[in-house]
Amino acid sequence: MNHDLILLPLIAMFMLTYFIGVWMVKLRFKAVKEDGLNPGYFQTNRGAKLPDYLVKVTNHYINLFELPVLFYVACVVIYAGNKVDATYISLAWLFVIIRCVHAYIHTTYNNLRHRRNSFLCGSLVLAIIWVRLATQIILTINN
Repeated sequence: MNHDLILLPLIAMFMLTYFIGVWMVKLRFKAVKEDGLNPGYFQTNRGAKLPDYLVKVTNHYINLFELPVLFYVACVVIYAGNKVDATYISLAWLFVIIRCVHAYIHTTYNNLRHRRNSFLCGSLVLAIIWVRLATQIILTINN
């Protein structure tokens, strides 16, 4: 098996993060141009009420630097530890797909139950990755 395959889900997560970031910047320009938001707001992120469309995308962009960081670390440890297999690759892609669903929900219709469920599913997949990885590392140390 090509161990580099575990890097593809990382690249996909980067692309999701980059897409949301670019979208956020475009929405900031829109808020200034069309909604009259003072550009000075972005110096301290205080002093104005942001349009809801910008709040949702900004909050999601921030979210992409929280839980997914643990995903990145796990994938790098899996890769560096030469532990790449079909299970890890499948779980990594499942995590990315769930995060894409979560991004769609959060940045569009934002149903809290749907968003929570997608977040919990992603968290569960990530927990499975980490428990499996930790178990493999501990068993390797004890041998």
